[in-house]
Amino acid sequence: MCEFSVAELVPHSDKMSLLREIVDYGDGWLMAEVVITEDSMFAGPKGVPAWVGMEYLAQAVAAYAGLQERLQGGSPKIGFLLGTRKYKSSTDYFARGQKLSLKVEREMMAENGLSVFNCELKGDGVEASARLNVFQPEDGEAFLREAAI
Repeated sequence: MCEFSVAELVPHSDKMSLLREIVDYGDGWLMAEVVITEDSMFAGPKGVPAWVGMEYLAQAVAAYAGLQERLQGGSPKIGFLLGTRKYKSSTDYFARGQKLSLKVEREMMAENGLSVFNCELKGDGVEASARLNVFQPEDGEAFLREAAI
């Protein structure tokens, strides 16, 4: 069990915060959980589309990054999902009532803020995986201002 809540680690608000809890973490990895409910963001008649799994995994990566900041006495920073390679899911939808376990593991981290994470999502009869490319600039607000010019 993690000593920090999802809200303390992931800079998303209200309904866009999709993780239920941080389960565990270690050197270079983090495990989190999502539970699919009728009120889940993106839920439709068949459940939550499996492509949303990529966002679940991205938020687990954000939780990992936020945890690193908190452990050093700082606050979570803004980060960006740049893309993915080979997102694969064994299903088209995550069913209501399903608990999904997420594991993200840092494969590579460069000094310029670019990172690659190997990611897994598992549930009852469900498996998904991806490699996520992410970017976390030192100052996210300044980066966004410069990018808008």
